[in-house]
Amino acid sequence: MEGSGAGKGPVAAAAPAGGGAYGGYEGAGERKWWPWLVPTVIVACIAVFVVEMWVNDCPKHGSALAEGCVAGFLRRFSFQPLRENPLLGPSSTTLGKMGALDWNKVVHQHQGWRLISCIWLHAGLIHLLVNMLSLLFIGIRLEQQFGFVRIGAIYLLSGFGGSILSALFLQNNYISVGASGALFGLLGSMLSELLMNWTIYSNKVAAIMTLLFIIAINVAIGILPHADNFAHIGGFIAGFLLGFVLLARPQFGWMERSELPHTNQPPKYKAYQYVLWVVALVLLLVGFTLSLVMLFKGKNGNDGCHWCHYLNCVPTSKWKCDT
Repeated sequence: MEGSGAGKGPVAAAAPAGGGAYGGYEGAGERKWWPWLVPTVIVACIAVFVVEMWVNDCPKHGSALAEGCVAGFLRRFSFQPLRENPLLGPSSTTLGKMGALDWNKVVHQHQGWRLISCIWLHAGLIHLLVNMLSLLFIGIRLEQQFGFVRIGAIYLLSGFGGSILSALFLQNNYISVGASGALFGLLGSMLSELLMNWTIYSNKVAAIMTLLFIIAINVAIGILPHADNFAHIGGFIAGFLLGFVLLARPQFGWMERSELPHTNQPPKYKAYQYVLWVVALVLLLVGFTLSLVMLFKGKNGNDGCHWCHYLNCVPTSKWKCDT
């Protein structure tokens, strides 16, 4: 939520081209994982939102606008007035108490845990539903293909990366919440996985065009007011690099030695895959290190990039970006 508490923008989910097999890769003989992590994350986010509304208690604490609560029949779980939070959720004060990303508290009050806690919070019911449906469509498929360890790592580290970039550029009185940075990380990892394993896919052009279209739509949504596009961009970059590191597939024709005892078989990975793995890992380590050092030194990302604020919101005659 920016300013009064708007959340990180929702992610529009869609399945990549390629029918039942992503990018035309059938993956015959590959292990298929039972997806349990993604449903667990969804349940956890819903539970956290219920706690948000319990702590908010609109009938008791009221509204800064002196207006009535929305859906008052829900009593303690009723929502703040729409003028205060159009996403049907709690107040920005409640989100701040629950662990929203707040630059002042992260840097000056040493509450670095907010870089992670904000990923589990949502600004409202609409924000929660859109993000969880997106996670369901994107995450289940990835977890089935790559397992919970790799997808869980990409989800958390992408969310963390999105929070860092958001804190570097959105400072002062802004707060931010939502899983959109982590979701953008999953989209980024899908793109890098396609590039990393380019030679094993058949309808690769259709797959990459579909992914780029989905990504472009979501970035465009992010330039609207109250959406934290820096979290989207940071999460996407982190997920894109993590995809090269964690989602490499063996080249076609390679088999485990236990399955094929002969030694005259192709190497497990191609040379370009090793190169991409090393480059991505170095960029990840350098990027996270430099970003964290800048953040905790209190640096403002806008000082070195005077046009970057347009990546987060583009003012028009219909809206302003400082509301």
